[in-house]
This record gives sequence, structure tokens and C-alpha cells, in this order.
Amino acid sequence: MTSNELLSVKQQFGIIGNTEALNTAIDIAMRVAQTDLSVLVTGESGVGKEFFPKIIHTHSARKHNKYVAVNCGAIPEGTIDSELFGHEKGSFTGAIDSRKGYFEEADGGTIFLDEVGELPISTQVRLLRVLQTGEFMRVGSAKVQKTNVRVVAATNNDLTRAIAEGRFREDLYYRLNTVPISVPALRERKSDIYLLFRKFASDVALQYHMPAIVLDEGARILLENYHWRGNIRQLKNVAEQISAIEQSRNITADILRRYLPNEEFSVRTIAGSNDNYENMATERELLYKILFDMRNDINDLKRMMTEALSGRGNTPEPPRHEQREIAGLLPERREEPLARYEYEDMVEVVDDDEQKELTKNDVQREQILQALRRNNYRRKETAKELFISERTLYRRMKALDIDDNTK
Repeated sequence: MTSNELLSVKQQFGIIGNTEALNTAIDIAMRVAQTDLSVLVTGESGVGKEFFPKIIHTHSARKHNKYVAVNCGAIPEGTIDSELFGHEKGSFTGAIDSRKGYFEEADGGTIFLDEVGELPISTQVRLLRVLQTGEFMRVGSAKVQKTNVRVVAATNNDLTRAIAEGRFREDLYYRLNTVPISVPALRERKSDIYLLFRKFASDVALQYHMPAIVLDEGARILLENYHWRGNIRQLKNVAEQISAIEQSRNITADILRRYLPNEEFSVRTIAGSNDNYENMATERELLYKILFDMRNDINDLKRMMTEALSGRGNTPEPPRHEQREIAGLLPERREEPLARYEYEDMVEVVDDDEQKELTKNDVQREQILQALRRNNYRRKETAKELFISERTLYRRMKALDIDDNTK
């Protein structure tokens, strides 16, 4: 693919950036467009995966037929089979008429299955049959129908892990992943970050007839070195917020920092590992984990010092002058549990017989409850804050026994 062809595709779909990983992904999409092979687009949430099925469809022989995009994570589990494959009249409560599904509507064209990793196992079986034979049945019907559809799927989940955990079928994975396209995260496109920010700021200025904001050198350095957990979606949100709120059009690093969530406790800083970073639901969960570990360490230290002072166990009793020094490090001995520390709201240090193990589920439950309260128990806004789909939030709430009306 020549540089002129690549530039033409970027202009056609409004794609900004020149990093090698992005260019490679576009090149693969253009090459596979002329075939009917299934494509699996992978990448973190907010990286722009939705552009690639459009590129594939527009440059394929199916471009004059329908292009249907389906967000699998936004459809309730009880109705997703009906949405994808249609249903017959009377097949379930509320089915007052027969209805075509997306696979029937998209016959001859392309269907984009976004968040395909959220599909329930029963729907995965139906999808596998369509990919293998082009056959499907409407819900409530015994009649086999045919469809000729090109499938492009996308996910921000690790499907190999989902397979190991029994949440995704291995045979379906290999059917979808005939041609893989990996879309790089924004932090891997460092040279593109400022270009994207400037484009978003210009769009806001043009739409609302105001001067565009300008970053000074310090703000630009901060922008390019930020982790951008929410990727392009988060970057656009920050550009729009600053454009709308700040009176000054010259943005310094101090101004920009007010719009960036604090990531001092990111795993990238503490452990140097992006793999662990992706497994944390939020920065708050990581902070809780650190404090919980500190609580255990403090209790262990207290027990060791108490044993040293009392002469219990195998630890020899230290000389009296050392006992006095150790005693100066300990809180005053009381009958009640150990006094709480300054971070009382986050963690409580208690005696061993009162200590209860806090699991990852406990942390996730508290994190979701706090996000729900901040968003007045609106699931859509809560999911957006946590950078997950609304369906994923619903599934986690169900698993953690969280009710919408929990106060």
C-alpha cells in the first residue's frame, strides 16, 4: 500500500496519526477488504476500533449493500438472540409480530459485532453456525434460513483468557480470528497525541465560534506522557472540557493537570507492568490494595513486637534498654483494639482475632457502589466512569449481588 493510498484512507475516514502500528493496522484492513474472510479487531476501549470494519466494508465488493453495526455489550442477554437472528410472532412475551434479525437484514453486506466477547455462550453457538454454514433460525422457528454476510468482530477483552475461564468458545475464536487486526493504544502513539488533541480543540472552537485553546511546551509534554487509560475517547473528553471551561486560551501544565485523573499510584509507576495495570478496575482499587497490604504488614509488625516484649515464641527477649526503645515505637498498650490510623476512612487496623480477609470481590463491590452513588444510580453514567460497557457493569453487579436500589 503506497503512502498516497494510506493518506487517502485516513482522510476519507478522519483518522489522524502517523505511527507505524496504526499504519500497519490500516494496511491489513485494506488488504483483507477484497476477501470475505472474517476479521477480529482487538484493542483497548476507546482506541477507535470502529473505523476498521468501515474501511473493510467500503473497500470490499459488498460496499453497495448494507453495513450493520451491533454493540453486543449493550443488548440484554434475554433479547440478544432475537436482535441478531430475528423471532417469530408469539415466540416470547411481547413478540406481537415476526421480526427480521440483523443477520437477515445485512444479507449480502457486512455486519460489525462490537464487544463480541460479551456474547453469552448460547448466542456464541448460533453465531458459530452462521460463520460455518451461513445458516440460522429465528427464535421460535424451526425453519432454517440462509444468509450471506461478512462478519467483522471487535473486542477489548482478552479472549484467550476468556476461553481458559470457559466464557468464550475456542472454536468461535478461531472462526472470528481468521485475520487479526490489532489497534494500538493511545500511549503507544505518543507522536499522535498532540495532533489528536489539536484536532478535537479545533472542532470545539469551530462548532461554538470561540478561539481554539493552545498548549504551552510544559502542557504538551504532560499531555504526551500521560497514560491515557481511556485512550482517544478520554483525550477528546479532556479537550472538550478545557475548551468549554477555561477562560484563558493559553493552557499551561498546571491547568491541564486539573483535568487529568491522578495516576501517581498507577501500576506503571509502582510495578512497571502494563499487564497488571489492565487487570485493575480503577486506580482506587489499586490504592485500596496497597492500603490493605499495609494493614497486614502493620499487624504482623505489631504481633512480632508484642511477642518480643512478652518473650513468647522462639524470639529471645531483648535487653531492657532495647525493650524501652521498641516500646517507644508501639502505640500505648490498651485492652481495646489497636487505635485507628490517619487513613481510617480507607482502612482499619484491628487485632488478629477481628481481622477479616478482604477479597478482590469486596474491593470491586465497594468500587461499583461508590460509582453508582456518584452517578445517582444511573447505570449508563456509572459504566462510562468505570470505562466498561453497561452490560459488563450489569453482569458484575449481578455477580456481586448489587441491587440498583442499594443505598
